[in-house]
Amino acid sequence: MVRLTKIYTRGGDGGLTSLASGERRPKHDFRVAAYGAVDEAMSAIGVARLHTEGDLDAMLARIQNDLFDVGADLATPPKDGEDQPSGLRVVDAQVDRLEQEIDGLNANLAPLNSFVLPGGTPAGAHLHMARALTRRAEREATRLAAEEPVSPPAIKYLNRLSDLLFQMARHANDDGANDVLWVPGANR
Repeated sequence: MVRLTKIYTRGGDGGLTSLASGERRPKHDFRVAAYGAVDEAMSAIGVARLHTEGDLDAMLARIQNDLFDVGADLATPPKDGEDQPSGLRVVDAQVDRLEQEIDGLNANLAPLNSFVLPGGTPAGAHLHMARALTRRAEREATRLAAEEPVSPPAIKYLNRLSDLLFQMARHANDDGANDVLWVPGANR
């Protein structure tokens, strides 16, 4: 367990931060940007949770914890020559759980005849915001993966999570009845 006794360290005042390995990197480094974007998504989910309850809120609580795992995974680069990276890593079972939840929610949703615009209920709107931020985290993680090794399940998790958040938003919008649909060219 982590124990924090002092919140500020002044260690980042010069534009560097520490990875989980202790390595110092610039705050604009691809790895730092990736786990920073995960933190943004996790925070947006926290706001969405203010508008959810029951099973949906319980899933979101678990997802927030999983996203901390994703951030820890991204903050821990593999050591040189390491086949199995040490440290906390996202596992395929976490991705599989998201897929099961997507399928479960999809069973009750109205079919889509158009793209969905973010909105509807307060919970739906906040879940759409969390989805968009999760997509940004995925883009940052894949940008990092183009430059240095990244755990594949971490990227898969972010990809599936954005899909699940979309389904959750539709569920929060009365299973799609209150979705705001795109009307192509409506305002020409």
